[in-house]
Amino acid sequence: MPAAPFPVAQRDRRLTLFAWAVTALISILPEILFNEFGQTIPNWLTTAKMGLLAVLALISLYWPRLAGLRAFFIAMLAFFAFSEARLRIDFTLPWLQKLFGSTAFDARMQAEQTGKLALSLAMILILLQLGFKRREFFLTRGAWRTPITPVRWLGFPKADAWPVFGLQWGFYIALGLAAAQYFFLRPDGVQLRAALSMLPSILFYAALNAFNEEMTFRAPMLATLEPTGGSLHAWWMSAYFFGIAHYFGTPGGLAGAVLSIFMGWMLGKAMLETRGLLWAWWMHFLSDVAIFSFLAMSLN
Repeated sequence: MPAAPFPVAQRDRRLTLFAWAVTALISILPEILFNEFGQTIPNWLTTAKMGLLAVLALISLYWPRLAGLRAFFIAMLAFFAFSEARLRIDFTLPWLQKLFGSTAFDARMQAEQTGKLALSLAMILILLQLGFKRREFFLTRGAWRTPITPVRWLGFPKADAWPVFGLQWGFYIALGLAAAQYFFLRPDGVQLRAALSMLPSILFYAALNAFNEEMTFRAPMLATLEPTGGSLHAWWMSAYFFGIAHYFGTPGGLAGAVLSIFMGWMLGKAMLETRGLLWAWWMHFLSDVAIFSFLAMSLN
């Protein structure tokens, strides 16, 4: 599979629509619907999603019509299987928590991010086993100085270089998140000083989380969907899947999901246009620094 230039054209419209339907079903949308209609989210829901993906992967072996999505089915099945396994493993490392001061923030983030790292490494191995090279699932710096595709509604009508776009928008998004959280949390001087003392831990886990989520939520979907659905549909499917997953996260709710879909769109743009990880990781990292700083304050 040679690395494709951006944008890749859609190859099969019907298969792309089917991929959209599957993406909606395996996303967190069913959980949201159960929750919004006042129902308990059933324990079997994740198993059902895995079963659907497994059946589709098997069918694709015998029905050539679905062969173009086989790698997508297998990659997402692995995502759910490894995610479930991660929840059953204790990733607590007291020595790592002690390294950063053993705060409540460290206690929460260390096991969570170590588990996420195990998941991202497992996804990298799956993509390699499926025949993708590192550059084909964006595990490379990429063409980091390449011009952006102009986005007039964001105030970039010209094809500026990615360092200009990435640096500016990375800070804009992070500052916006920080401002919103400041007005919500209203931290006092003690909390602000506490967050400052935890800055090494915040930076470390923000960097790790950005890498983990890019390698689990974005790279596998873009790499496996782009050859059939084209860049535009793969881009929006990955943005939707990433963003809606934040409905029960931070920031959460409908507003949090919409903002996270926009963030997923921006990060997908970075990954697809540069064919690499650098700018997607950078913008994700800065946003996580803002989010994790206020999380650390709330736990203090």
